[in-house]
Amino acid sequence: MRAVHPSATPTPMLPFLKANLRWLAAGFLLLFCGCFGQTFVVALSGGAIRREFGLSDGAFGALYAGVTLASALALAGLGGLIDRWPAQRVVSLAAGLLAAGAAGLALAPNLPILASSLFLLRLAGQGLMLQTAYTLLGRWFSAERGRAVSLAALGLNAGQACLPLGFVAAAAFLGWRGPWLGIAVLLVLVALPLARHLVRRERVPEETARSGPAAGATRAEALADPFLYLLLLAMLPPSFIGNTIFFHQAHLAESRGWPPEVLAAAFPPYAVATLVFLLVAGRLVDRFSGLALLPLYLVPFGLACLILGGIGAPWAAFAFMLLYGVTDGISLTLFGALWPEVYGTRHLGAIRGAIVAIMVLGTALGPFLSGLLIDAGVPFAGIVTGMGLYCLIVSGAFCLGRRRLAAHLRGRRFAAA
Repeated sequence: MRAVHPSATPTPMLPFLKANLRWLAAGFLLLFCGCFGQTFVVALSGGAIRREFGLSDGAFGALYAGVTLASALALAGLGGLIDRWPAQRVVSLAAGLLAAGAAGLALAPNLPILASSLFLLRLAGQGLMLQTAYTLLGRWFSAERGRAVSLAALGLNAGQACLPLGFVAAAAFLGWRGPWLGIAVLLVLVALPLARHLVRRERVPEETARSGPAAGATRAEALADPFLYLLLLAMLPPSFIGNTIFFHQAHLAESRGWPPEVLAAAFPPYAVATLVFLLVAGRLVDRFSGLALLPLYLVPFGLACLILGGIGAPWAAFAFMLLYGVTDGISLTLFGALWPEVYGTRHLGAIRGAIVAIMVLGTALGPFLSGLLIDAGVPFAGIVTGMGLYCLIVSGAFCLGRRRLAAHLRGRRFAAA
């Protein structure tokens, strides 16, 4: 697929970092803090929560799916705030809700407080924090958007690399509740003041400064575009499948006879692969476009799921995480660069809020349905294998249909910035 726009000569890395460090650091920090509300961190307390509150895999999956669905609906309404409010106000809201969710989880005495806390974690962490970071990056950068997103998304990479092992180590000394209280304190005393300082200055891309306000689709136009839902078929698997596997990681380890530290120990190679392919994908997006990467980026993840589903030895966890890192590194860049490329930046916050809500609605079904299947006696390995086949089928379909997708993009009525 051809590039959507011609690539300008890229700025050398050091001058680019020096000129844009404030905005890249803001994206990095917001994306790192968003990890606290993502499944791969929340699920580290999953076994303890199930035992303490007397929940089965299916019951906890249903609870988690319910709060995730509720957070998606709330995010659909809140997503447009970043188009209307100053960045500092949105950052304060997101960090405050995330801290409240972490503190609530640390202190939850009963199921209603547990559910409310999980709702806030999902809304603010997976929702508002990531939504705000990616929308700001899409608005702040144009010609080198891929590079900017890939550098800022190292915040997610850093969280994925250090938080699982750090959380497990802290929980060994403090119990499962102690780390969540520490997270709440860290957010209020460190992350929130620093993030507000970093986002208080806007960055205007040179292209926007020359040509005026960016064009783009409205949210209604984007949601009416059938192309959007085809894109979602390809963009959904990393989060949908990743959520499902990480949510049930304790069950997976128990069913395979693995120590609970196996998957946590596999995060560093995952983080290295994600780091490498984040940076590679940033350059490729700026040179060829995000759409050009869609047909192939799911192939490593599909193979990863087939390995994890078919091989019971502990090394399968490391192979899975390594290959998942390849796909996830590319997807983190695509998620920030693809939507402004296709739908512009004028209403990007509202559009991204709707897209994230749709994706969260989809990902919420993963832990829920897989939990029901586990309760019904379906081997989790078979579920993982099926998800791997889905990745390969979608990748093949996009390879076959890439010309038709490119033609659709050329014929759009709205201009992407």
